[in-house]
Amino acid sequence: MMFTKILNFLKTALICQVLVMPIMPAFGLPILVVGHKNPDSDSIFSAISLAHLKTQQGQPSIAIALGKPNPETQFGLDFFKLEAPQMMTDVATRKVILVDHNTYSQAPDDIKQAKIVGIVDHHSLGDISTDEPIEVLIKPVGCTNTIIWQLYQQAGIPIPASIAGGMLTAILSDTLGFRSPTTTESDQIAAKSLASIAGIEDLQNFAQQMFLAGEVDLKTAPIGNLLQRDFKNFEMSGYKVGVANLSAFNFELLNVRKNEFYEEMLKLVNQQGYETLVLMLTDVQAKGSEIVLVGTHQKEIAKALNVTLNNHSGWAAGVMSRKKQVVPLLEMVFQNK
Repeated sequence: MMFTKILNFLKTALICQVLVMPIMPAFGLPILVVGHKNPDSDSIFSAISLAHLKTQQGQPSIAIALGKPNPETQFGLDFFKLEAPQMMTDVATRKVILVDHNTYSQAPDDIKQAKIVGIVDHHSLGDISTDEPIEVLIKPVGCTNTIIWQLYQQAGIPIPASIAGGMLTAILSDTLGFRSPTTTESDQIAAKSLASIAGIEDLQNFAQQMFLAGEVDLKTAPIGNLLQRDFKNFEMSGYKVGVANLSAFNFELLNVRKNEFYEEMLKLVNQQGYETLVLMLTDVQAKGSEIVLVGTHQKEIAKALNVTLNNHSGWAAGVMSRKKQVVPLLEMVFQNK
């Protein structure tokens, strides 16, 4: 009788283990550090730099990415001899730190089945929520890697030259070589420190090399691929809105394909249910953007951005930042609908 009870108990325990294990967080595995969908330089290098820092602090972590590096980011990886993070879209049951974003629309699709343990970002507060308190660090600077540089300084942990170079690439990219209105003194201080570690003497020359490398395929790449290169989804007062941003030193490479972009945007609106799509074609040297609009509320959006539309597009002088100069105004437009 006792033997039978023990056998039944063991069977029950085994069944419970099989049922529970798939949904329990894999606490024994390294933390996954991941940036947003359609990763840019800040997203990729934030994952690399924070994963290294956390590992040095006794929290084994690995960088992953939700997509392939774009040409600009690949230039930084190659220049500083860094490996791109492993592509991984399945994070369910894993501990995760989000970098360079804090919204569900930009996170891994199964992020609600993961255990978010931290966020490091430089965007406005999004819709991510957790069941338990977590470490959150969001600062109004031009780049997430600026914040991570500060974390290294506070921890007294040296930054390897290769990772410092990647972090520098991200800061120069996000601030458009310090031309963007999002640039802060903290970004410039961090960039100078990282340049010294990485052995970069001329920041502007390196930034120009980086931007030109990012433009290598603007003339030939499929228009859909270019549109998605730096594309972010937003929910604004219940409306689905997409905002894409492409920048170039040689602006004509972008501007000459403006009609192609417009046709591709029309397809997305019709096929994926967007209320509005906004494309920023940014001229780094002229410090402004050609704004292309598709969908509803074009007049209101153009007025908010101080743009005169001509065939669904118009020049916005001084507008270079999606997060600071475009998204907040779009949110105001949709809040009033």
